[in-house]
Amino acid sequence: MPDATRTLRFGANYTPTKGWFHHWLDFDLDAVRADLDSIAGLGLDHIRVFPLWPLFQPNRTLIRPRAVEQLVQLADAAAERGLDVNVDGLQGHLSSFDFLPAWTQTWHRRNIFADPEVIAAQEEYLRTLAAALADRPNFLGMTIGNEINQFSHDPHPDPDRISQEQAASWLERMLAACELGAPGKFHLHAEYDATWYQDGQPFTPAQAARLGAATAVHSWVFNGTAQRHGRTGTATEHHAAYLIELARAWHTDPHRPLWLQEVGAPAPHIPAEHAARFTERTIANALDCEDVWGVTWWCSHDVSRELADFPELEYSLGLLTNDREVKPAGAAIALIAEQWRGRAHKPQPRTTALVVDTGDTLTSPARAACAPGGAFFEAWAELTAQGVRPAVVLAEYAYDKEHLAARGITEVVTPEQMEPTHA
Repeated sequence: MPDATRTLRFGANYTPTKGWFHHWLDFDLDAVRADLDSIAGLGLDHIRVFPLWPLFQPNRTLIRPRAVEQLVQLADAAAERGLDVNVDGLQGHLSSFDFLPAWTQTWHRRNIFADPEVIAAQEEYLRTLAAALADRPNFLGMTIGNEINQFSHDPHPDPDRISQEQAASWLERMLAACELGAPGKFHLHAEYDATWYQDGQPFTPAQAARLGAATAVHSWVFNGTAQRHGRTGTATEHHAAYLIELARAWHTDPHRPLWLQEVGAPAPHIPAEHAARFTERTIANALDCEDVWGVTWWCSHDVSRELADFPELEYSLGLLTNDREVKPAGAAIALIAEQWRGRAHKPQPRTTALVVDTGDTLTSPARAACAPGGAFFEAWAELTAQGVRPAVVLAEYAYDKEHLAARGITEVVTPEQMEPTHA
Protein backbone atom coordinates (compact mmCIF):
# COMPACT_ATOMS: atom_id res chain seq x y z
CA MET A 1 0.00 0.00 0.00
CA PRO A 2 1.43 3.41 -0.90
CA ASP A 3 2.32 5.91 1.80
CA ALA A 4 -0.65 8.27 2.09
CA THR A 5 1.70 11.14 2.92
CA ARG A 6 4.22 10.57 0.11
CA THR A 7 5.36 13.44 -2.05
CA LEU A 8 3.89 14.08 -5.47
CA ARG A 9 5.60 13.50 -8.79
CA PHE A 10 5.55 16.09 -11.59
CA GLY A 11 6.71 15.29 -15.10
CA ALA A 12 6.15 15.63 -18.83
CA ASN A 13 5.42 13.34 -21.73
CA TYR A 14 8.62 13.74 -23.73
CA THR A 15 8.10 14.98 -27.29
CA PRO A 16 11.52 15.39 -28.96
CA THR A 17 12.12 18.76 -30.60
CA LYS A 18 14.11 17.24 -33.46
CA GLY A 19 11.87 15.08 -35.65
CA TRP A 20 9.12 14.45 -33.05
CA PHE A 21 8.87 10.70 -32.37
CA HIS A 22 10.42 10.03 -35.75
CA HIS A 23 13.69 10.97 -34.01
CA TRP A 24 14.28 7.24 -33.45
CA LEU A 25 15.08 7.02 -37.17
CA ASP A 26 17.93 9.53 -36.83
CA PHE A 27 18.67 9.28 -33.12
CA ASP A 28 20.70 12.28 -31.93
CA LEU A 29 21.74 11.89 -28.32
CA ASP A 30 23.01 15.46 -28.10
CA ALA A 31 19.60 16.79 -29.17
CA VAL A 32 17.93 14.51 -26.63
CA ARG A 33 20.24 15.79 -23.91
CA ALA A 34 19.39 19.39 -24.77
CA ASP A 35 15.68 18.55 -24.63
CA LEU A 36 16.10 16.85 -21.26
CA ASP A 37 18.06 19.81 -19.93
CA SER A 38 15.11 22.06 -20.72
CA ILE A 39 12.66 19.65 -19.05
CA ALA A 40 14.82 19.35 -15.94
CA GLY A 41 15.08 23.14 -15.94
CA LEU A 42 11.36 23.28 -15.12
CA GLY A 43 12.02 21.35 -11.93
CA LEU A 44 10.24 18.22 -13.14
CA ASP A 45 11.29 14.81 -11.89
CA HIS A 46 10.24 12.33 -14.59
CA ILE A 47 9.42 11.81 -18.25
CA ARG A 48 7.27 9.36 -20.16
CA VAL A 49 9.00 8.03 -23.26
CA PHE A 50 7.52 6.64 -26.49
CA PRO A 51 9.37 4.13 -28.67
CA LEU A 52 7.64 3.62 -32.01
CA TRP A 53 6.66 -0.03 -32.14
CA PRO A 54 7.19 -0.54 -35.93
CA LEU A 55 10.71 0.88 -35.66
CA PHE A 56 11.68 -1.23 -32.67
CA GLN A 57 10.02 -4.47 -33.85
CA PRO A 58 9.77 -4.22 -37.66
CA ASN A 59 9.34 -7.97 -38.03
CA ARG A 60 7.49 -10.27 -35.68
CA THR A 61 10.72 -12.06 -34.74
CA LEU A 62 13.07 -9.06 -34.92
CA ILE A 63 13.50 -6.59 -32.07
CA ARG A 64 16.27 -4.25 -33.21
CA PRO A 65 19.16 -4.26 -30.70
CA ARG A 66 20.30 -0.81 -31.82
CA ALA A 67 16.87 0.68 -31.11
CA VAL A 68 16.81 -0.86 -27.64
CA GLU A 69 20.32 0.46 -27.02
CA GLN A 70 19.17 3.97 -27.97
CA LEU A 71 16.27 3.74 -25.54
CA VAL A 72 18.73 2.84 -22.78
CA GLN A 73 20.93 5.79 -23.80
CA LEU A 74 17.94 8.10 -23.49
CA ALA A 75 17.14 6.72 -20.04
CA ASP A 76 20.74 7.16 -18.93
CA ALA A 77 20.76 10.74 -20.21
CA ALA A 78 17.60 11.36 -18.19
CA ALA A 79 19.24 9.91 -15.08
CA GLU A 80 22.13 12.33 -15.45
CA ARG A 81 19.57 15.14 -15.18
CA GLY A 82 17.68 13.72 -12.22
CA LEU A 83 14.76 12.48 -14.32
CA ASP A 84 13.06 9.14 -13.83
CA VAL A 85 11.65 7.36 -16.88
CA ASN A 86 8.45 5.52 -17.68
CA VAL A 87 8.41 3.77 -21.06
CA ASP A 88 5.30 3.18 -23.16
CA GLY A 89 5.82 0.04 -25.20
CA LEU A 90 3.24 -0.47 -27.93
CA GLN A 91 3.09 2.72 -30.01
CA GLY A 92 0.56 2.42 -31.13
CA HIS A 93 -1.28 5.69 -31.41
CA LEU A 94 0.19 9.16 -30.98
CA SER A 95 -1.31 12.57 -31.77
CA SER A 96 -3.78 11.22 -34.36
CA PHE A 97 -1.26 8.93 -36.12
CA ASP A 98 -1.27 5.14 -35.87
CA PHE A 99 2.03 3.27 -35.70
CA LEU A 100 1.46 -0.43 -36.22
CA PRO A 101 3.98 -2.93 -37.64
CA ALA A 102 3.50 -4.12 -41.22
CA TRP A 103 3.21 -7.66 -39.91
CA THR A 104 -0.17 -6.79 -38.37
CA GLN A 105 -1.63 -4.90 -41.34
CA THR A 106 -3.01 -5.26 -44.91
CA TRP A 107 -1.72 -8.54 -46.42
CA HIS A 108 -0.72 -9.70 -42.93
CA ARG A 109 -3.84 -8.36 -41.21
CA ARG A 110 -4.16 -9.84 -37.74
CA ASN A 111 -6.01 -8.75 -34.63
CA ILE A 112 -3.43 -7.16 -32.33
CA PHE A 113 -5.36 -8.18 -29.21
CA ALA A 114 -6.39 -11.71 -30.18
CA ASP A 115 -4.01 -13.32 -32.67
CA PRO A 116 -1.77 -15.80 -30.76
CA GLU A 117 1.38 -15.05 -32.78
CA VAL A 118 0.93 -11.29 -32.40
CA ILE A 119 0.34 -11.62 -28.68
CA ALA A 120 3.47 -13.73 -28.25
CA ALA A 121 5.51 -11.17 -30.20
CA GLN A 122 4.13 -8.32 -28.09
CA GLU A 123 5.02 -10.17 -24.92
CA GLU A 124 8.59 -10.65 -26.07
CA TYR A 125 8.85 -7.01 -27.14
CA LEU A 126 7.61 -5.63 -23.82
CA ARG A 127 9.76 -8.09 -21.87
CA THR A 128 12.84 -7.06 -23.89
CA LEU A 129 12.34 -3.33 -23.31
CA ALA A 130 11.69 -3.83 -19.61
CA ALA A 131 14.70 -6.13 -19.18
CA ALA A 132 17.00 -3.67 -20.93
CA LEU A 133 16.14 -1.03 -18.31
CA ALA A 134 15.54 -3.21 -15.28
CA ASP A 135 18.84 -2.37 -13.59
CA ARG A 136 18.53 1.39 -14.09
CA PRO A 137 17.56 3.07 -10.78
CA ASN A 138 15.67 5.80 -12.63
CA PHE A 139 13.49 3.34 -14.57
CA LEU A 140 9.99 3.58 -13.08
CA GLY A 141 8.46 0.83 -15.18
CA MET A 142 6.45 0.17 -18.32
CA THR A 143 3.12 1.42 -19.57
CA ILE A 144 1.82 -1.22 -22.01
CA GLY A 145 0.98 1.36 -24.67
CA ASN A 146 -0.52 4.76 -25.30
CA GLU A 147 -4.33 4.71 -25.38
CA ILE A 148 -4.20 1.42 -27.23
CA ASN A 149 -7.89 0.84 -26.53
CA GLN A 150 -8.63 3.18 -29.46
CA PHE A 151 -7.72 0.27 -31.78
CA SER A 152 -10.46 -1.93 -30.31
CA HIS A 153 -13.67 -0.08 -31.05
CA ASP A 154 -15.39 2.82 -32.78
CA PRO A 155 -14.62 5.49 -33.91
CA HIS A 156 -11.39 3.93 -35.21
CA PRO A 157 -11.77 3.41 -38.98
CA ASP A 158 -10.47 -0.18 -38.88
CA PRO A 159 -10.79 -1.53 -35.34
CA ASP A 160 -9.57 -4.87 -34.04
CA ARG A 161 -12.79 -5.82 -32.30
CA ILE A 162 -12.60 -8.00 -29.22
CA SER A 163 -14.70 -8.96 -26.22
CA GLN A 164 -14.17 -7.58 -22.73
CA GLU A 165 -12.86 -10.99 -21.69
CA GLN A 166 -10.25 -10.84 -24.46
CA ALA A 167 -9.25 -7.32 -23.43
CA ALA A 168 -8.75 -8.42 -19.82
CA SER A 169 -6.74 -11.47 -20.86
CA TRP A 170 -4.56 -9.36 -23.17
CA LEU A 171 -3.86 -6.78 -20.44
CA GLU A 172 -2.96 -9.47 -17.92
CA ARG A 173 -0.51 -11.11 -20.34
CA MET A 174 1.13 -7.82 -21.30
CA LEU A 175 1.54 -6.76 -17.67
CA ALA A 176 3.02 -10.16 -16.84
CA ALA A 177 5.55 -9.75 -19.67
CA CYS A 178 6.62 -6.37 -18.26
CA GLU A 179 6.96 -7.89 -14.80
CA LEU A 180 9.02 -10.78 -16.20
CA GLY A 181 11.43 -8.31 -17.78
CA ALA A 182 11.70 -5.95 -14.81
CA PRO A 183 10.37 -7.53 -11.62
CA GLY A 184 8.96 -5.19 -9.00
CA LYS A 185 8.78 -2.08 -11.17
CA PHE A 186 5.77 0.23 -11.57
CA HIS A 187 4.04 -1.43 -14.55
CA LEU A 188 0.61 -0.28 -15.69
CA HIS A 189 -1.69 0.26 -18.65
CA ALA A 190 -3.41 3.41 -19.90
CA GLU A 191 -6.46 4.06 -22.05
CA TYR A 192 -8.18 7.13 -23.40
CA ASP A 193 -11.45 8.15 -21.81
CA ALA A 194 -13.66 5.85 -23.89
CA THR A 195 -12.90 3.34 -21.13
CA TRP A 196 -14.98 5.50 -18.79
CA TYR A 197 -17.44 7.07 -21.25
CA GLN A 198 -18.23 4.68 -24.13
CA ASP A 199 -20.87 1.96 -23.98
CA GLY A 200 -19.54 -1.22 -25.54
CA GLN A 201 -15.86 -0.30 -25.22
CA PRO A 202 -14.09 -3.64 -24.44
CA PHE A 203 -11.54 -1.97 -22.16
CA THR A 204 -13.52 -1.32 -18.99
CA PRO A 205 -13.35 0.84 -15.86
CA ALA A 206 -12.85 -2.26 -13.72
CA GLN A 207 -9.81 -3.29 -15.78
CA ALA A 208 -8.35 0.22 -15.59
CA ALA A 209 -8.90 0.42 -11.84
CA ARG A 210 -7.81 -3.08 -10.85
CA LEU A 211 -5.05 -4.30 -13.18
CA GLY A 212 -1.49 -3.01 -12.95
CA ALA A 213 0.36 -1.05 -10.30
CA ALA A 214 -1.74 2.11 -10.61
CA THR A 215 -4.77 3.56 -12.35
CA ALA A 216 -3.87 5.96 -15.17
CA VAL A 217 -6.26 8.62 -16.40
CA HIS A 218 -5.89 10.82 -19.49
CA SER A 219 -7.83 14.07 -19.29
CA TRP A 220 -8.67 15.97 -22.48
CA VAL A 221 -11.37 18.65 -22.38
CA PHE A 222 -11.76 18.71 -26.18
CA ASN A 223 -13.96 15.62 -25.68
CA GLY A 224 -17.08 17.79 -25.43
CA THR A 225 -16.41 19.18 -21.97
CA ALA A 226 -14.96 22.54 -23.02
CA GLN A 227 -17.39 22.82 -25.93
CA ARG A 228 -20.31 22.42 -23.52
CA HIS A 229 -19.02 24.25 -20.46
CA GLY A 230 -16.52 26.78 -21.79
CA ARG A 231 -12.87 27.23 -20.94
CA THR A 232 -13.53 28.36 -17.33
CA GLY A 233 -16.52 26.14 -16.61
CA THR A 234 -16.53 24.04 -13.48
CA ALA A 235 -16.63 20.84 -15.50
CA THR A 236 -13.70 21.99 -17.67
CA GLU A 237 -11.38 23.03 -14.85
CA HIS A 238 -12.32 19.94 -12.81
CA HIS A 239 -12.31 17.38 -15.64
CA ALA A 240 -9.09 15.73 -14.49
CA ALA A 241 -10.35 15.61 -10.90
CA TYR A 242 -13.62 14.12 -12.14
CA LEU A 243 -11.82 11.30 -13.94
CA ILE A 244 -9.70 10.62 -10.86
CA GLU A 245 -12.76 10.39 -8.63
CA LEU A 246 -14.68 8.35 -11.19
CA ALA A 247 -11.80 5.88 -11.39
CA ARG A 248 -11.59 5.58 -7.62
CA ALA A 249 -15.14 4.25 -7.54
CA TRP A 250 -13.92 0.98 -9.10
CA HIS A 251 -10.91 0.56 -6.82
CA THR A 252 -10.85 -2.47 -4.58
CA ASP A 253 -7.81 -1.07 -2.76
CA PRO A 254 -8.97 2.26 -1.27
CA HIS A 255 -5.42 3.62 -1.46
CA ARG A 256 -4.48 2.44 -4.94
CA PRO A 257 -2.39 5.19 -6.59
CA LEU A 258 -3.86 7.26 -9.42
CA TRP A 259 -1.62 8.77 -12.06
CA LEU A 260 -2.84 11.75 -14.07
CA GLN A 261 -0.64 10.52 -16.89
CA GLU A 262 -1.84 12.85 -19.64
CA VAL A 263 -3.44 16.26 -19.38
CA GLY A 264 -2.98 19.29 -21.60
CA ALA A 265 -4.36 22.69 -22.59
CA PRO A 266 -5.70 22.20 -26.14
CA ALA A 267 -6.27 25.25 -28.34
CA PRO A 268 -8.64 26.71 -29.38
CA HIS A 269 -10.76 25.28 -26.55
CA ILE A 270 -8.16 26.68 -24.15
CA PRO A 271 -6.67 29.74 -25.91
CA ALA A 272 -2.93 30.26 -25.50
CA GLU A 273 -3.39 33.31 -23.28
CA HIS A 274 -5.43 31.21 -20.85
CA ALA A 275 -3.23 28.10 -20.81
CA ALA A 276 -1.43 29.05 -17.60
CA ARG A 277 -4.68 29.55 -15.69
CA PHE A 278 -6.07 26.26 -17.01
CA THR A 279 -2.86 24.50 -15.96
CA GLU A 280 -2.98 25.96 -12.47
CA ARG A 281 -6.68 25.24 -11.92
CA THR A 282 -6.59 21.75 -13.40
CA ILE A 283 -3.62 20.64 -11.29
CA ALA A 284 -4.94 22.28 -8.11
CA ASN A 285 -8.28 20.52 -8.51
CA ALA A 286 -6.64 17.18 -9.32
CA LEU A 287 -4.45 17.45 -6.24
CA ASP A 288 -7.55 17.91 -4.11
CA CYS A 289 -8.10 14.18 -4.69
CA GLU A 290 -6.58 11.51 -2.48
CA ASP A 291 -3.90 9.00 -3.54
CA VAL A 292 -2.67 10.92 -6.59
CA TRP A 293 0.74 9.55 -7.56
CA GLY A 294 1.64 12.46 -9.82
CA VAL A 295 0.88 14.63 -12.82
CA THR A 296 2.55 14.19 -16.22
CA TRP A 297 1.72 17.04 -18.60
CA TRP A 298 1.19 16.58 -22.32
CA CYS A 299 3.63 17.48 -23.54
CA SER A 300 7.20 18.66 -23.01
CA HIS A 301 7.80 20.56 -26.29
CA ASP A 302 5.68 21.90 -29.12
CA VAL A 303 5.61 19.99 -32.40
CA SER A 304 7.63 21.68 -35.14
CA ARG A 305 5.56 23.50 -37.77
CA GLU A 306 7.89 21.90 -40.33
CA LEU A 307 5.97 18.63 -39.80
CA ALA A 308 2.73 18.24 -41.73
CA ASP A 309 -0.77 16.92 -41.20
CA PHE A 310 -1.14 17.07 -37.42
CA PRO A 311 -4.44 18.32 -36.04
CA GLU A 312 -3.91 22.01 -35.33
CA LEU A 313 -4.10 21.67 -31.58
CA GLU A 314 -1.19 19.19 -31.50
CA TYR A 315 1.35 21.83 -32.53
CA SER A 316 1.01 23.96 -29.40
CA LEU A 317 0.58 21.61 -26.43
CA GLY A 318 4.15 21.88 -25.12
CA LEU A 319 5.33 23.33 -21.84
CA LEU A 320 8.23 24.60 -23.94
CA THR A 321 8.44 25.79 -27.52
CA ASN A 322 10.14 23.75 -30.20
CA ASP A 323 13.13 26.04 -29.57
CA ARG A 324 13.08 25.01 -25.88
CA GLU A 325 11.79 28.34 -24.59
CA VAL A 326 9.53 28.17 -21.54
CA LYS A 327 5.87 28.93 -22.25
CA PRO A 328 3.37 30.31 -19.69
CA ALA A 329 2.00 26.83 -18.97
CA GLY A 330 5.56 25.63 -18.42
CA ALA A 331 6.23 28.44 -15.97
CA ALA A 332 3.00 27.58 -14.16
CA ILE A 333 3.81 23.91 -13.73
CA ALA A 334 7.39 24.75 -12.71
CA LEU A 335 6.00 26.94 -9.91
CA ILE A 336 3.57 24.22 -8.84
CA ALA A 337 6.37 21.63 -8.73
CA GLU A 338 8.50 23.99 -6.64
CA GLN A 339 5.64 24.70 -4.23
CA TRP A 340 5.03 20.99 -3.67
CA ARG A 341 8.68 19.93 -3.45
CA GLY A 342 9.23 18.12 -0.16
CA ARG A 343 5.62 18.55 0.95
CA ALA A 344 3.38 15.64 1.81
CA HIS A 345 0.23 15.18 -0.25
CA LYS A 346 -2.66 14.34 2.05
CA PRO A 347 -5.92 16.07 1.08
CA GLN A 348 -8.98 15.69 3.26
CA PRO A 349 -11.33 12.82 2.37
CA ARG A 350 -14.32 13.66 0.21
CA THR A 351 -17.20 12.94 2.57
CA THR A 352 -20.07 13.30 0.06
CA ALA A 353 -20.29 10.72 -2.73
CA LEU A 354 -22.40 10.78 -5.87
CA VAL A 355 -23.75 7.36 -6.86
CA VAL A 356 -22.87 6.08 -10.33
CA ASP A 357 -24.72 3.17 -11.88
CA THR A 358 -23.21 1.79 -15.09
CA GLY A 359 -24.90 -1.58 -14.75
CA ASP A 360 -22.75 -4.58 -13.93
CA THR A 361 -19.57 -3.42 -12.18
CA LEU A 362 -17.22 -5.55 -14.27
CA THR A 363 -18.70 -4.88 -17.71
CA SER A 364 -20.26 -1.40 -17.24
CA PRO A 365 -22.69 -1.60 -20.16
CA ALA A 366 -24.13 1.87 -19.42
CA ARG A 367 -21.16 4.25 -19.34
CA ALA A 368 -22.57 7.04 -21.51
CA ALA A 369 -24.09 8.75 -18.46
CA CYS A 370 -20.53 9.40 -17.26
CA ALA A 371 -19.54 11.25 -20.45
CA PRO A 372 -19.84 15.02 -20.99
CA GLY A 373 -23.51 15.82 -21.33
CA GLY A 374 -24.49 12.59 -19.55
CA ALA A 375 -26.69 12.72 -16.48
CA PHE A 376 -24.01 11.58 -14.06
CA PHE A 377 -21.27 13.82 -15.51
CA GLU A 378 -23.48 16.90 -15.31
CA ALA A 379 -24.67 16.05 -11.79
CA TRP A 380 -21.09 15.76 -10.56
CA ALA A 381 -20.27 19.13 -12.17
CA GLU A 382 -23.33 20.72 -10.54
CA LEU A 383 -22.35 19.44 -7.10
CA THR A 384 -18.82 20.74 -7.59
CA ALA A 385 -20.13 24.17 -8.68
CA GLN A 386 -22.15 24.28 -5.46
CA GLY A 387 -18.92 23.97 -3.46
CA VAL A 388 -19.22 20.28 -2.66
CA ARG A 389 -16.16 18.06 -3.11
CA PRO A 390 -17.93 14.97 -4.46
CA ALA A 391 -16.42 11.54 -4.47
CA VAL A 392 -17.99 8.79 -6.60
CA VAL A 393 -19.35 5.50 -5.31
CA LEU A 394 -20.66 2.57 -7.33
CA ALA A 395 -24.36 1.81 -6.86
CA GLU A 396 -23.55 -1.63 -5.45
CA TYR A 397 -21.55 0.00 -2.61
CA ALA A 398 -23.86 2.97 -1.98
CA TYR A 399 -25.20 1.45 1.26
CA ASP A 400 -22.18 -0.66 2.18
CA LYS A 401 -21.18 0.88 5.51
CA GLU A 402 -17.78 -0.80 5.60
CA HIS A 403 -16.90 0.40 2.09
CA LEU A 404 -18.08 3.95 2.77
CA ALA A 405 -16.23 4.12 6.08
CA ALA A 406 -12.98 2.93 4.49
CA ARG A 407 -13.20 5.89 2.10
CA GLY A 408 -14.33 8.45 4.68
CA ILE A 409 -17.74 8.89 3.01
CA THR A 410 -20.54 10.03 5.32
CA GLU A 411 -23.21 11.14 2.83
CA VAL A 412 -24.47 9.51 -0.36
CA VAL A 413 -26.40 11.37 -3.06
CA THR A 414 -27.93 10.12 -6.30
CA PRO A 415 -28.21 12.28 -9.42
CA GLU A 416 -32.01 12.01 -9.16
CA GLN A 417 -31.97 13.58 -5.69
CA MET A 418 -30.24 16.73 -6.88
CA GLU A 419 -31.92 20.02 -7.61
CA PRO A 420 -30.92 21.09 -11.14
CA THR A 421 -28.62 24.13 -11.24
CA HIS A 422 -26.30 25.59 -13.85
CA ALA A 423 -22.73 24.24 -13.58
